[in-house]
Amino acid sequence: MHPRVEAVTARIKRRSQATRDAYLEQIAAERRRPPIRDSMGCANLAHAWAAMPAADKLRLRLERAPHLAVISAYNDMLSAHQPYAAYPQRIRQWAAQRGASVQFASGVPAMCDGVTQGRRGMELSLLSRDLIAQATAIGLSHEVFDASLCLGVCDKIVPGLLIGSLHFGHLPTLFMPAGPMPSGLSNQEKSTIRERYAQGLLGREQLLDAESQAYHAPGTCTFYGTANSNQMLLEAMGLHVAGAAFAMPASIERLRFDEAAVSSLIDQLNAVRAGRVKALGIGELVDERVIVHAMIALLATGGSTNHLIHWVAVAKAAGILIDWDDFDALSEVTPLLARVYPNGEADVNAMQAAGGPLYILAQLLDAGLLFGEVFTATGERMADRLQAVSRQSANEAVLRPHSDPFDRQGGLRLLQGNLGRAVIKTSAVPETNWELCAPALVFETQEAFLRAFEAGELERDFVAVLRGQGPKANGMPELHKLTPPLSVLQRKGFRVALVTDGRMSGASGKVPAAIHLWPEARDSGPIQWLRNGDLIHLDPKQGSLRCLVPDGELKQRRDSTQAQADGPGQADEGSLGRALFERLRKQLSNAEQGACSW
Repeated sequence: MHPRVEAVTARIKRRSQATRDAYLEQIAAERRRPPIRDSMGCANLAHAWAAMPAADKLRLRLERAPHLAVISAYNDMLSAHQPYAAYPQRIRQWAAQRGASVQFASGVPAMCDGVTQGRRGMELSLLSRDLIAQATAIGLSHEVFDASLCLGVCDKIVPGLLIGSLHFGHLPTLFMPAGPMPSGLSNQEKSTIRERYAQGLLGREQLLDAESQAYHAPGTCTFYGTANSNQMLLEAMGLHVAGAAFAMPASIERLRFDEAAVSSLIDQLNAVRAGRVKALGIGELVDERVIVHAMIALLATGGSTNHLIHWVAVAKAAGILIDWDDFDALSEVTPLLARVYPNGEADVNAMQAAGGPLYILAQLLDAGLLFGEVFTATGERMADRLQAVSRQSANEAVLRPHSDPFDRQGGLRLLQGNLGRAVIKTSAVPETNWELCAPALVFETQEAFLRAFEAGELERDFVAVLRGQGPKANGMPELHKLTPPLSVLQRKGFRVALVTDGRMSGASGKVPAAIHLWPEARDSGPIQWLRNGDLIHLDPKQGSLRCLVPDGELKQRRDSTQAQADGPGQADEGSLGRALFERLRKQLSNAEQGACSW
């Protein structure tokens, strides 16, 4: 093992000892209880089984057959989740062939950030993660299941399913991805067309035609954003059938992976019942080492910055405490092995063709960056899972070996200074653009920034400061609508960057962006007292983010300025259901603590 990986993992274990021990004791207490279907009242069981086929009822009563829960994020508006319509019936058929039964335990909400980007609905997006976790827990709370299958792909949905599942950590659990859509208009062409539209060189109909060629079929979007980063991280954690992440929907390969997931879970339950193996719930599998696997896989692929929030929350659900210092320390020793849009021109289908997630994990294992002894959710050790994986990339323009990476360090950095703590995704930013010192232009809303761009007021070097976008202010929406105009200005030769207490999309690209800044403006963070013209110095190599205004002056501004009662950027509660989330927003933790409501 690489000594840095060992040291960071040991540090996480020490920090988490009390919370992890308490979590494992909860799982042990569940195991000490009598088998739930034996101790449950007859009326309770009758309610649970009332709508089941007679044959399934007999299996459960007489044969004590394995009984699986399905938790699904199906809806037919999200292209990534539309394929799940057919899954429950398939899963039932595969389970019945193996003498097991299945019930659809819960549907969870699933919203699309691609639809809500730049819209008011985006203010509910991050908040939906904890709602999904709660809905998962509600489905499993009936206590009649031996294991669960989670169906979900996209941004907040997988973290929410995982958090909810970890609160039932005694249950064996597998995730079943649906896969990416076929490649359409290339991501680079799409980006160029968006920039031309932002400049007024194309009309709306031409833009819509292009976008419809990019997003055109069932499956996930093909860029390496948050949704596809989810799948990479689950592969690294061993929570999929090996290699399942990027097989396309309805393909023969996808059907084989899906059937294998059902078969594997039932085989494990039968082996436990026969006393051949010890039961391993998802909470026991997801230990400190497995969380480190997810962090390293994110860094090695230049994945979505959203996971510096989500996986902190995931770890917390398993009693494990991680922070951005851990990510930063691992980033220094993790090679960048992938060039996939927005970090390159290839999409995830090209990534899969070059070797896919298993190739990346095999390289990380060989480099001493993964713990080969950890068990996966299908019962084998990680090293055994990766033993037969080819160590040869099919396309070194997309995936590289650890001995010859795209970069010797990972794709994310921690920034800190007198403005607080933030993160930056460097993997897509040319190194010549990393460091910047320029005057601030301060905005309270995305709309104000876009109006200034359209009016030609931004033709200069500057750091855009967009505040009031943190979790407590308005639910921390993604700010991807800022990417095309900032890219246009950068192409014109201006030195530009973004500093914000909000989020960027998993597709954030070539413009340096210090994001997730905390304390946020709503919590009286220093960003609240910045003014137009203040010099901002951003330097990822040194891990620095500073306002070059004397500390005494910043303090004087703070002392002389009374924050508004609701803080900048506070959402208008009057529409689109946002009032329903007002109390939830106010209790969210900061971004580095996972923006958790629990």
